[in-house]
Amino acid sequence: MKRKKLLYADIADDIRKNILNGIYAVGEQIPTENELEEKYSVSKITIRKAIEILAVDGYVEKKSGKGTTVISDRLFNKLSKAASFSSIIEMNGHKLRKEILTIEEVQTINEDDDIQKTFKDKAYKVTRIYYLDEEPYIYFEHFLPVLGTIEALKQIEKVSLYKWLAEFNKNVGRFQDSFEVVKIEDSVKEKLSIAHTHLLKRVRKTFSTTNEIIEISHAIYDTSKYPYIIDYEV
Repeated sequence: MKRKKLLYADIADDIRKNILNGIYAVGEQIPTENELEEKYSVSKITIRKAIEILAVDGYVEKKSGKGTTVISDRLFNKLSKAASFSSIIEMNGHKLRKEILTIEEVQTINEDDDIQKTFKDKAYKVTRIYYLDEEPYIYFEHFLPVLGTIEALKQIEKVSLYKWLAEFNKNVGRFQDSFEVVKIEDSVKEKLSIAHTHLLKRVRKTFSTTNEIIEISHAIYDTSKYPYIIDYEV
């Protein structure tokens, strides 16, 4: 990064990106205040304000005389007071595993109206299965803006889909979920190894910090294996 005057929020964003990308790993310390002052050519007060933002957001912990340590590289530390469904499952002793089936560029004319309206003519489509204790559990279809290349998108096998979006400055601001019980297509029934005719469907719209829809996902849950739970902190 070029040395120039930056607001403390900009510096916090840059350090956060380095944390999310593994440059500053969990359990390790970020550069000292003096090193950050030199890197960004700003005052100590500005650096301290940037670190304070990261601490409030749950990324780092600052201890007097011991420096500032990275304590989380999760994208959504303070996004919501609702625990994520996957974390609830894992806290209850179960194992979730993801498997990507396909990653492709599709013509939205073949998809529903929401996807056409959001992504215009084309979108990336990621299809995957979540396994619960090695049993097929969730069938996912993610629709994304056409950014970069398909080859670059394949990195979501190693990093999260939302980290991939963040590389294009598409940072998550909020989620909007809707639920319904739907009749399941035979192809999905086969992938989930079920005989049920109807299952729970969640449609999630992911909005950026500028209120742009940056992802729409359709998820089909076999709730006979595990119920869909929302756990709110109050």
